[in-house]
Amino acid sequence: MSKKERKKFDDTQEPVVLNIPDDEIWTYRVEGLAAPHINKPYKHYRLKQVIFALVIIVAVSISCYLSVRTVQKDVFEYELQEGGWQLSKFSNTGYITELDIDYCTTVEYDESENDASKNFELVKDKAEKITAVREYAFNCDEKLEVINIGADVVDIDSKAFYSCWNLECIYVDDDNPNYCDIDGVLYNKDKTEVICYPINHDAYLCEKFGFTQYDENGEWSELAPGDEGYEQYIMDVMTYVVPSTVKTVGELSFNYAYLADVYLPEGVKSIETLGFFKATSLQNVYTYKASSPVEDTHFNGAKSLGEVYLSLPEGLEYIGSDAFSYNQAMTYVYIPESVEFIGHHAFWDTVYKEDGALKGVTSICVAADEATFGDGTETGDEWRPKYDYMLFKKSVDIEYSAERHSE
Repeated sequence: MSKKERKKFDDTQEPVVLNIPDDEIWTYRVEGLAAPHINKPYKHYRLKQVIFALVIIVAVSISCYLSVRTVQKDVFEYELQEGGWQLSKFSNTGYITELDIDYCTTVEYDESENDASKNFELVKDKAEKITAVREYAFNCDEKLEVINIGADVVDIDSKAFYSCWNLECIYVDDDNPNYCDIDGVLYNKDKTEVICYPINHDAYLCEKFGFTQYDENGEWSELAPGDEGYEQYIMDVMTYVVPSTVKTVGELSFNYAYLADVYLPEGVKSIETLGFFKATSLQNVYTYKASSPVEDTHFNGAKSLGEVYLSLPEGLEYIGSDAFSYNQAMTYVYIPESVEFIGHHAFWDTVYKEDGALKGVTSICVAADEATFGDGTETGDEWRPKYDYMLFKKSVDIEYSAERHSE
């Protein structure tokens, strides 16, 4: 029967009307159905309430227990690939401050220990070696202070340690064929690329050189201009010398680094994407031209580095996207004639207004003349910083055929 036929058929039926007296409407009983339960107590009502509440409590407890067990189980996530195991994700228990990356590891819990900082143990399976660390494996970890890279790790993604806010040092096994460290800063084995300057490395340097101080509340207190030893503090803690062997400043290598001055060797060819991203205390990028190899990353004075000049090195060819973005403490940028590529937003938001005056990078100095720079240097969108001007945004000026500043 079609919908139309059913409708037609239904229209011919007599409506069913229940003739129920008004005074019986709430008690009327239809044959075959239970009588209405009006103003009558349910049998075992309180008992049923208690049972229902207990069922809900047990269900919630089981759910929470299983959730916690799942989190505990997934502290480490690994993937087996050709060549070995890859560490793809680490989710801190909240109490792991030092971690070895060498063998696949699980967390075993002691349920008799109530102290969450002591109720677990990291257990390694030495039959399963870790050979790679994937991108964002430690993303946004806030507890790790030290990472130890094992001898068999041969591939570390440049974004593996992104936003590890409390990370002070990365150490590498001497037998590792691909990587090494210099005082807790990660490099490739031949030290031609700096890979990761840990975000909180300055805390390690404060301890090393005796600049750690605390306020009356026991909180760590930073030295400020005018404090005793401040100038030495800048040299020992907030200045970094990149070794003379380095040719590449790697992707994200100095992101969020708490540094005031960086010395790059003349010979650096590439500053990769996000190389100094949001290193907001960075004021000066110097270049040095040493007559002998420089291996010590501790700054002992400009004279020990040979010829020194301010800003980017002669011979630099590549400046990646967002390489220096958001670094408003910088005031001077010099682009040597050798630069062939500048990525999008390379110097974004390095200029700002304060009391109506422009501060930060208010112009960019370029060694080449306008025609040569336009023909020989590829630039990405918004590579220059912009500031509010009238009703629109204006890019800072370029000073062509500029001579670089000395130290």
